Amino acid sequence: MEYIKGRLDFHVTEPTVLSIGKFDGLHRGHELLMDYVFQKKKEGLKAVIFTFDTPPKKSVEKSDVPVLTTSEEKMHLFEQIGIDYLIECPFTDEVMHMPAEDFLKMIVEQLSIRCIVAGTDCSFGYQRRGDYKMLREYAPIYHYEAQIVNKMQYKGRDISSTFIREEIAAGNMEKADLLLGYPYFVQGTIVHGNQIGRKIGIPTINLLPSEEKLLPPFGVYVVRAEIEGKEYKGVANVGCKPTISGENPVGVETHLLDFKGDLYDKHAKVSLLKRVRGEKKFQNISELKEQMEKDILFSRSYFKIHDGK
Repeated sequence: MEYIKGRLDFHVTEPTVLSIGKFDGLHRGHELLMDYVFQKKKEGLKAVIFTFDTPPKKSVEKSDVPVLTTSEEKMHLFEQIGIDYLIECPFTDEVMHMPAEDFLKMIVEQLSIRCIVAGTDCSFGYQRRGDYKMLREYAPIYHYEAQIVNKMQYKGRDISSTFIREEIAAGNMEKADLLLGYPYFVQGTIVHGNQIGRKIGIPTINLLPSEEKLLPPFGVYVVRAEIEGKEYKGVANVGCKPTISGENPVGVETHLLDFKGDLYDKHAKVSLLKRVRGEKKFQNISELKEQMEKDILFSRSYFKIHDGK
């Protein structure tokens, strides 16, 4: 997959099918869009996803909406399903004030579009004046096919990024994972921690998520971790280690069941499956260890029920 970011002079000369949207989390609400895209890809068109970049924030203010997928995670997901081009257009003043008609003309000409696949909630151009009706109206003018699809629903509600964010914010990981179509995950490079887990015989790997990434409520979760193509079962604490003195950054600290070894500086993907309990400050390390052992037993029971082992 070719990843084009931070440029307005993007060009694809091969005939393409394009889907446009925010794509914050590639979820089940996008399934019908992707079905049409890959149907056209089978007919010989290159599959293009067009979205806008979301530059990392120094801090997530109240007015900001944390993202389900960072740019890196989005790239990983689209590459995995077989998209040919992912274009993250910079949301500059020029783009922000570009009339919808001009924006549509630009992407059609620069991306050799033969088909546009979009949802009924699609919007683009200055003051969001472009919509699915405009895509249909201009299809014969610019000689492309417009495929407009409805969102998939769950119990009468459109499956959307907003819906999924609500469930994650409430700690309802199983429902969020159902709406996504895959387990919600955090990924990054394994970094050194304070070694407390290793000292008490329960070693952990540590990830520091991007500040723009939406995290569920602080607490303990049953997880699966993928590291260098291998999958591990585990239990993770999402939070800032209140029992450990000092200022600790918000992180995802994971104990991998039945694993011993050094994984520092390797890339890890930790998928959150079920909330076990809230984060708690213990009186001492002994109390913390006792609770961690209970959390590990809970995790083993979970996998025995769901995996049969």
